[in-house]
Amino acid sequence: MNKDKDSKRKQIAILGSTGSIGTQALQVIEEHPDLYEVYALTANNRVEQLIAQVRKFQPEVVVIANEDKYGQLKEALADLPVKVYAGTEAICQMVESGPIDIVLTAMVGYAGLKPTIHAIRARKAIALANKETLVVAGELINQLAQQYHSPILPVDSEHSAVFQCLTGEIGNPIEKIILTASGGPFRTCSMEQLKTVTKVQALKHPNWDMGAKVTIDSASLMNKGFEMIEAKWLFGVAPQQIEVVVHPQSVIHSMVQFEDGSIKAQLGMPDMRLPIQYAFSYPDRVRSSFDRIDFATCSNLTFEQPDTTRFRNLALAYEAMNRGGNMPCIVNAANEVVVASFLKDGISFLGMSDVIEKTMERATFVAAPTYDDYVASDAEARKIAASFVPSFPA
Repeated sequence: MNKDKDSKRKQIAILGSTGSIGTQALQVIEEHPDLYEVYALTANNRVEQLIAQVRKFQPEVVVIANEDKYGQLKEALADLPVKVYAGTEAICQMVESGPIDIVLTAMVGYAGLKPTIHAIRARKAIALANKETLVVAGELINQLAQQYHSPILPVDSEHSAVFQCLTGEIGNPIEKIILTASGGPFRTCSMEQLKTVTKVQALKHPNWDMGAKVTIDSASLMNKGFEMIEAKWLFGVAPQQIEVVVHPQSVIHSMVQFEDGSIKAQLGMPDMRLPIQYAFSYPDRVRSSFDRIDFATCSNLTFEQPDTTRFRNLALAYEAMNRGGNMPCIVNAANEVVVASFLKDGISFLGMSDVIEKTMERATFVAAPTYDDYVASDAEARKIAASFVPSFPA
């Protein structure tokens, strides 16, 4: 397996290949074997699924983050000429490999930050699906991307939509970015109803098929809050230039308003493979088998304002974005704690916002954080948040 012999095909490393984004990225690669080739796959725990992926796509390298699973992975792939490693440091080293053209960062949460930094320093193109990287350390990531000339190509459907709307608009100032939100499964619920919602209800997203963490964040609108922060860094706009509009049909993925008042929107079916493929193929567009919009059946597109009283996470994220510094990092850490707890029935749906707010009040604020400050802030905020969760899962 000499993956650098065929220069025509882009060599892709997928961080988090067993998750929702990772598996859909593999579908895109499978549909275009003449354009893309899997160079490396990584996963956290799902070793059986990872083994199946390696057997199918024959990458050069595979890494399992959980070192306890290394023996099982190594033994299962003993008959293949694939390099097998374990641990987070191995992931960081792997992304620096010479043949890699694009690193798709589809790991969940804060764990995506360090490998992304290593990939940027190795001047790789970053297909960014891990929004927490920019939420936690947006200023640092932007500085590094400029320093090492590493392009960041957004994979989130909303940011991909904005990115697509901005194509051909170089030099035309943005007046406003309008991020659309589905509103999640509880869009029409009252405060009284929200007090008793369960994780089973929260995991039933009306439009998108996503992993558990992102689905809960979508239900609480924290996902949209994180996307606001991500948009600020990706597109160089001020917080007041970002607006969230609830659009239950999820057909318009986001919009850009220019200074002449004109608005451009990107439409498509709610299918993450489209933004993944665009990040891989940019600046080209390539054919796809994805479903198309049928305007005969899609005749009603509606919009409404988000309710930050019922969904306080959106307001907390906006506050963090306004305060800047390490505050978004604090919010992200607290959110990861409360979502993990909610998924194990350790905290109520509305209780998640309470804990995040208390953590924001108590954690140490750093106005101009370094990487080490982000690491310390993440650890401190997790500890504070966990102290407010009565039965925090170990």
